[in-house]
Amino acid sequence: MPSVTWGVVQGKKEKLVNRVKICDYLKTLGIIPDELENLELPSTVEVMSERVEFLQKLGLTIDDINEYPLMLGCSVRKNMIPVLGYLEKIGIPKLKLGEFVKNYPQVLHASVVVELAPVIKFLRGLDVEKQDIGYVLQKYPELLGFKLEGTMSTSVAYLVSIGVSPRDIGPMVTQYPYYLGMRVGTVIKPLVDYLVSLGLPKKILARVLEKRAYILGYDLEETVKPNVDCLISFGIRREAIASVIAQYPQILGLPLKAKLSSQQYFFNLKLKIDPDGFALVIEKMPQIASLNQRVLTKPIEFLLARGLPLDDVAKMVMKCPQLVALRIELMKKSYYYFKSEMGRPVKELVEFPEYFTYSLESRIKPRYLKLQSKGIRCSLNWFLNCSDQRFEERLQGDYIESESLGPSFCMGGKLELPGNDIVSDEEDVSDDEVLYRRTVSL
Repeated sequence: MPSVTWGVVQGKKEKLVNRVKICDYLKTLGIIPDELENLELPSTVEVMSERVEFLQKLGLTIDDINEYPLMLGCSVRKNMIPVLGYLEKIGIPKLKLGEFVKNYPQVLHASVVVELAPVIKFLRGLDVEKQDIGYVLQKYPELLGFKLEGTMSTSVAYLVSIGVSPRDIGPMVTQYPYYLGMRVGTVIKPLVDYLVSLGLPKKILARVLEKRAYILGYDLEETVKPNVDCLISFGIRREAIASVIAQYPQILGLPLKAKLSSQQYFFNLKLKIDPDGFALVIEKMPQIASLNQRVLTKPIEFLLARGLPLDDVAKMVMKCPQLVALRIELMKKSYYYFKSEMGRPVKELVEFPEYFTYSLESRIKPRYLKLQSKGIRCSLNWFLNCSDQRFEERLQGDYIESESLGPSFCMGGKLELPGNDIVSDEEDVSDDEVLYRRTVSL
């Protein structure tokens, strides 16, 4: 009668033989089994064949399997089917499951109840919308492998501590989920500290991050600091850096030297604006660094075609750089109204180029008609650069007050700041009519 020891030995021999057969089978498919040495494999070639075929039907190639051969250690019924079923349930389209596994094959090892479901619950607790969960995970599938009490929790807690609104955490995750995997001490805090050191208040920085969370992904040493140095090298004043960043945070992540060099040359070629003047233009509207030169050319050519001297057009752009980002159709309408209905000399446009940045239908026309009805003659600045309430107060006055400049906010784009700290009195204006402003006087 065979001994127990003999049975154990025979069992080990049989397993070894089966393992050799399975490895030979994988080699015939082009799969390299070297990494499977310490992995428990199925008992038969048939079971391994089932796993390979299942993965291939999912859309994975032999090359994909070779990238992460450990996925062959997952049972079709115990691992693959439950995990893939759960992923589909939480919003990942069935046709995208193969791509998802290719990008993050480790998910096949996960327990739905112990590992995956708690992460989804955590994301929902951050106010990530249910319909956005699949989108977020497709962007950053590695989230499913994070520990809840680790990096994800600390990054969220830190952002809230610097002023980010808890209700904006969810939208930030949807926009840029990668920040949940960033370490506070080595990535997020050093970036925040550096930007604050440039003069950007934490409150403003928090509003910026709420709208553009991807800024957290800009490398501090490789991109952000070199770009700040680049701005200074192009003449932007150090005390203006914070304002530039607040107006156009994306400038921190651009290939900035090449873009500024190209735009500086363009402004000098087209308008004879020198480097110092170009620096002032960038301070007032840093988005110019990214604007296509064909877009910039059209407003310039429009003004020159109206008979304005090159020097005057340059002065207008220096004073109100938003001119070069305006739509020609709207500029034409405003210009023709200025000439035909208002009958004013063109030099007034040179003195107040901001005229073009106001909506013709909702501000210029109605205010001008009120002035006409009262027989008031005043400058463009006097009746345009004020709120509706201030304008009505001026109309009721018995004299025209002097045009003293009150507190103003340098703007680099539409009348919009993170958190809506400054609100236009033209909130009901359509998108087509909302034009660029440089200043908002209180």
